[in-house]
Amino acid sequence: MNAPAPDAPVSERIRYRLVSAGCRHHANDNIAAFIEPGELDALQDEVQARMQTVLQSLVIDTDSDHNTQETAKRVAKMFLREVFAGRYAKAPSVTEFPNVSRLNELMIVGPITVRSACSHHLCPIMGKVWIGLLPNEHSNLIGLSKYARLCEWIMSRPQIQEEAVTMLANELQERVQPDGLALVMEADHFCMHWRGVKDSEAKMTNSVMRGAFLKDANLRREFLSLIAKG
Repeated sequence: MNAPAPDAPVSERIRYRLVSAGCRHHANDNIAAFIEPGELDALQDEVQARMQTVLQSLVIDTDSDHNTQETAKRVAKMFLREVFAGRYAKAPSVTEFPNVSRLNELMIVGPITVRSACSHHLCPIMGKVWIGLLPNEHSNLIGLSKYARLCEWIMSRPQIQEEAVTMLANELQERVQPDGLALVMEADHFCMHWRGVKDSEAKMTNSVMRGAFLKDANLRREFLSLIAKG
């Protein structure tokens, strides 16, 4: 890939860095490390200009329609700063502290409300996540609110639910290093509710079980029964 011209769109400059580094940049990847200071503002301006072109191609008269005159600007800000912010922002600061009390019993966090988007149609995914942990004396414990912050960072990207849960599990496994980790996510997918079959009742539930939760059926059963009661 040839180096972009100095006046090339900022998206091309960012993409050039990613490709040169051999770094994957799928819809659910975080690319914050490849965005230089000030470029996110420029990228938002670029998305706004391209979104304005999309509205024109949809034959929407944004000049006389007061409802859509600022739509391109609002959508660009929404994508980069809100619903897809997990792609462009660095990981949230998470305070970790040692397991001084040597806790080794089942811990459950949840339900945590999560919001994401389907990478197929960019439609909302709205749901809840439950996290089960079996720490050991060497585990790094994190504050309760930090689980929600990590969930938001991972989920605020276009993706499919199965991959989102796995990415969250990987992040928690690396930070906490427990003997066992379990995640369950249940969500509504608006690509089914809003379009396609338009099924308003269907939900998707999937899970990730690692370590002790994968090996110990009783522990897994205890976790699932407790979140069912909650």
